[in-house]
Amino acid sequence: MDNIYKSIIEALIFSSDEPIPAQEIIRAIKEIDGEDVAITPKNIEDTVDQLNEEFANDEKSFSIIRVANGFAFATKQEYAKYVGFLSSVKSHRRLSHAALETLSIIAYKQPITKPEIEAIRGVNSDYMLTTLLEKRLITIKGRAETVGRPLLYVTTDEFLKYFGLYKITDLPKPREVEEIMQDADFLEQKRQIMMNQMDEVIENEIENNESSSDENDQDQ
Repeated sequence: MDNIYKSIIEALIFSSDEPIPAQEIIRAIKEIDGEDVAITPKNIEDTVDQLNEEFANDEKSFSIIRVANGFAFATKQEYAKYVGFLSSVKSHRRLSHAALETLSIIAYKQPITKPEIEAIRGVNSDYMLTTLLEKRLITIKGRAETVGRPLLYVTTDEFLKYFGLYKITDLPKPREVEEIMQDADFLEQKRQIMMNQMDEVIENEIENNESSSDENDQDQ
């Protein structure tokens, strides 16, 4: 494969708003340069490895990762704390404990029905499922062949992107999850998120009190 395509592949991955699959990269190249261009998914994989080696040699803060069945640029793990701090203040990206609990059940048990989820959680999960559907972290994939034919829920590519996974089999094993939850960095990030959530609750209460006070002043 011509070395010029290394830069083209890099540009396509860099410019894509979403993780871009190897086949999409190939399609873009062949649309421009012709169907006779000899390029395969293996060529894409090898080129990504070459680019990452160059980034590492140049001590870049980023690399190309394999996520959601495609490729995307991302900052390296050692900078995750700093990037994570900025990300944690974006409320639209946060998930509540209940939502994470519901999502983890779906991720590890999929495809799974609402009654099965509620049997594990022990509480009604209507709101959590609606929230996860709205965030496109889960989707409906048919119906179960059981009484009442309840809907089946599975995770999406958006879920893979959210958690930085290439494919669903990259999920950590339950034993690995326990180890992660005891990790000092994880506990610190959890503490930071909880502090941000508390700050948000306080800010909302202040805003609500100010709004109520303004309404009372207008009534008088």
